[in-house]
Amino acid sequence: MAGVSRATVSRVINGTRNVDPLIQQTVREAIAATGYVPNTAARSLVTRRTGAIALVVSGAGSPGPDGGVRSEVFVDPFFGRVVSGVVGFLRPLGMHPVLMLAETAEARDQVVAYLRQGNADGAMLVSTHAGDPLPGQLTEAGVPAVLFARPDRPIPISYVDVAHQDGAKLAADRLVERGCRDVATISGPLDVPASQDRLSGFREAMARHGFPYVPCVEGDFTQGSGEAAMERLLAEQPRIDGVFVANDLMAQGALLVLRDHGRRVPEDVAVIGFDDSSAATACRPALTTIRQPVEDMAAEMARMLLDRIQTPQQRVTSVIFEPSLVVRQSA
Repeated sequence: MAGVSRATVSRVINGTRNVDPLIQQTVREAIAATGYVPNTAARSLVTRRTGAIALVVSGAGSPGPDGGVRSEVFVDPFFGRVVSGVVGFLRPLGMHPVLMLAETAEARDQVVAYLRQGNADGAMLVSTHAGDPLPGQLTEAGVPAVLFARPDRPIPISYVDVAHQDGAKLAADRLVERGCRDVATISGPLDVPASQDRLSGFREAMARHGFPYVPCVEGDFTQGSGEAAMERLLAEQPRIDGVFVANDLMAQGALLVLRDHGRRVPEDVAVIGFDDSSAATACRPALTTIRQPVEDMAAEMARMLLDRIQTPQQRVTSVIFEPSLVVRQSA
């Protein structure tokens, strides 16, 4: 219909610049008139690429009442922020991620098989527990992959992360600045590198302020574990006047317990969380927290993956983002 060769149509569709503007206009009019769209299946036969990438969440599950596995992806605001960052980066490129959940060993095997069969060009992986074999499985399978957060063991995989220890130091400085003297912390699961870094960073910063001992109770990043940890801290450390909590959901639980015990926040106990998720603004009082720029980190993860797909031989790399203190009413 346009009266040009297939090669010229291809150059127009792919945005090649050396096509006469009048010819470009003619081809676009023909595309509009015919409703033509490129056949992605046919294109993938030529390019050996699908144009699809997978967003894999591994280990975000808990035992369900029926004996199965219940996914936590849709109740934790952290995952929503990751998806938002990935989609925000990919959408202008005309790409959309395939969401895959790997809560069990069987599901992880299915993910590896799906990717090895070439159903997607690569994977952005959010691994939520230590000892997760999936990062290593993808690496061994030769699948282009980028990980959200440092792996718990050295493997050749690119990743994005935040400077957790620096964020924890910001929390310690803020509590000391407020005059807190009996300070404790609620950590995340201590087999997770991020939890280890937040705890060690907080304790080191408190030691530099002259507080060599900081009591700690371990949680699992859920609101319920924050409630249980706060109950235990109040029982064991009744004079507590400041708490650093390793994520906002646990901090939300801690605030509920403090209110139930008649402790005013921040007058009696100052509370600082970590993440700056929607949970922080849902808290009453609103939560002072350490912001990690999850959306920016997720977008960078997507960019790194596309670079790796384009240039498979490039070396693995890491990008570390800086945290910041967001002051609200709780501290």
